[in-house]
Amino acid sequence: MATAKNPTKTSSAKRPVPAPNVAAAKTKLASKTKLAAKPEPTAKVKAAPKTAPEKKVAPKKAVAVRSRAKKKTPAVSPEQRKYYVEVAAYHIAERRGFAPGNPLEDWVQAEAEIDRLLAEGRLGS
Repeated sequence: MATAKNPTKTSSAKRPVPAPNVAAAKTKLASKTKLAAKPEPTAKVKAAPKTAPEKKVAPKKAVAVRSRAKKKTPAVSPEQRKYYVEVAAYHIAERRGFAPGNPLEDWVQAEAEIDRLLAEGRLGS
């Protein structure tokens, strides 16, 4: 009998209540806890490919740095070089005021100067 005050009450006739399916409830609960604890991956993750073992590499040798003076000297004929040395020796003696001295020292100094200028590329063609 349902009354206006309490709509939840029904007639006194009892309806049969189905027996609870305990096994289904446990399975459902277990699947829910598994999902909450460990989500299943949606895509398969590939394992990293194996790489070859690292090879030992010898250290690189130091590269020599070439200076300007080490450049290849331009091809100057021996006659042309001798002329340059003669002129340079003359100018060295002139700077000295042609005072008596050792002409061999002037010549050696002039050769060194001409060889340096040729190596730097400042003299010759």
